[in-house]
Amino acid sequence: MAFESTDTQMDGGALMRAVMALSGGMDSTGLLMRLLADGYKVSCLSYNYGQKHSIELERAKANIAYLASNGIEVEHRIADLSSAMGIFHSALTTDGYEVPEGHYEEEQMKQTVVPNRNAIFASILYGYALSVALREDTNIVIALGVHSGDHAIYPDCRPEFYEAISRAFEVGNWDSEKVSFHLPYIGGDKELILRDAEQALSTLNLDFDTVFANTNTSYNPDSQGRSSGRSGADVERILAFHAIGRKDPVAYVDSWESVLANALHVEQEMKA
Repeated sequence: MAFESTDTQMDGGALMRAVMALSGGMDSTGLLMRLLADGYKVSCLSYNYGQKHSIELERAKANIAYLASNGIEVEHRIADLSSAMGIFHSALTTDGYEVPEGHYEEEQMKQTVVPNRNAIFASILYGYALSVALREDTNIVIALGVHSGDHAIYPDCRPEFYEAISRAFEVGNWDSEKVSFHLPYIGGDKELILRDAEQALSTLNLDFDTVFANTNTSYNPDSQGRSSGRSGADVERILAFHAIGRKDPVAYVDSWESVLANALHVEQEMKA
């Protein structure tokens, strides 16, 4: 099966090629830095799917520009899926449906899932990856920053989901042997991603705070693009930065001390 969860060097010393979904969040941004540090030529797709937190697309573009200013060229395209996925029912896309606050729990996660989102994204990425593979006559990996964290896992972030979808794409396409999935963080969490990003950015000689200031994890940022600090995604991110001994460089509605205190309180409540 064309599925891998660890990095592999392509045979014969050929150029390593990757396509990936760049949401503008910390997970995919960290993955991009790892791929570049490992020597991949990377093409990125971002998706406008009618998400309320569309500020993430601006943050993705800001990091692509930052890379270019440092001599690192990354192809970046934005696919507009808003007319289709905007009709899906989710707290992330539906007006008047508020994003829940607090630590991730299964019922809360059900509110923030967008039905079939990762299957749609993966399908588009697969078509794009296979097109690149055929055009450039190369093997290619589809890299995704999905991870498990310390909570219930979204159904479309599980290894068995990607194993199944990879098999379906393999059966449904000619030349599918050229394409494989690369999920380096599938068994990890946001802390692991940040620690890996620290190493990758050091290799690339890029500034950690600049890169992660150009990200958005919050599902409910304010009109100025500042993160709320209170959604499940926010809490998980804040705790990850705290775990590696760093202050998150992204702007929050409240002070870092305030959002960190709230995240630690939520964490304690979960453990109680």
